[in-house]
Amino acid sequence: MSKNAKKAVILLSGGLDSATTLAIATGKGFACYALSFSYGQRHSIELKNAVKVAKFFGAVQHKIIDIAPAAFANSALTDRNIKVPLDRPIDPKKIPITYVPARNTIFLSFALAIAEAIGAFDIFIGVNAADYSGYPDCRGEYIKAFEKMANLATAAAIEKKGRYKIHTPIIKMTKAQIIKIGTRLGVDYSITHSCYNPGKKGVPCGRCDSCQLRLKGFKEAGLKDPVKYAKN
Repeated sequence: MSKNAKKAVILLSGGLDSATTLAIATGKGFACYALSFSYGQRHSIELKNAVKVAKFFGAVQHKIIDIAPAAFANSALTDRNIKVPLDRPIDPKKIPITYVPARNTIFLSFALAIAEAIGAFDIFIGVNAADYSGYPDCRGEYIKAFEKMANLATAAAIEKKGRYKIHTPIIKMTKAQIIKIGTRLGVDYSITHSCYNPGKKGVPCGRCDSCQLRLKGFKEAGLKDPVKYAKN
């Protein structure tokens, strides 16, 4: 990495999509500042994977920010009284109970604040609108709206020091395409975690929406998922 490399903030969950996004940003020569969140998610095991992925790609910095779980209510990912849907047919036209209210807006807001503080104007997020579960904050129109807001709400943009760009390199890709590109870029998918409903030892269930999409992606890519699942 060049000493003069442009800085970028990368949202990193520890999952397949965000790991591939970090690989893409690294491949473009950015000095990557990875950012993860602990928000009371039932799949908090993903944070251990995020640490591994950040180290694997040599991120300049990796921060894990704590957000009070009470900020994210009424979601199966944060409320253990709500069951994570298993083995369901995925309909992207319906917003599932695993949607976390305003999560990407909050995460991007933190990323924007950090970017302005370190003098970066590039933010990468691994949202996907092709093979996804129907989340409204994964769509291109949402990202464009946030980017417009970022350039209206920051001193750096108003003072014309630069313009903020929200990069979504995998937004139009199928899961199979994401996996193929990530494999070419050297992503070690064995250190990623995608499951919404892991067992006590963090073993993926293989039955939630996220596991289904991941398994489908590897199958369509003609590759074997290196992660072991509870049902296998």
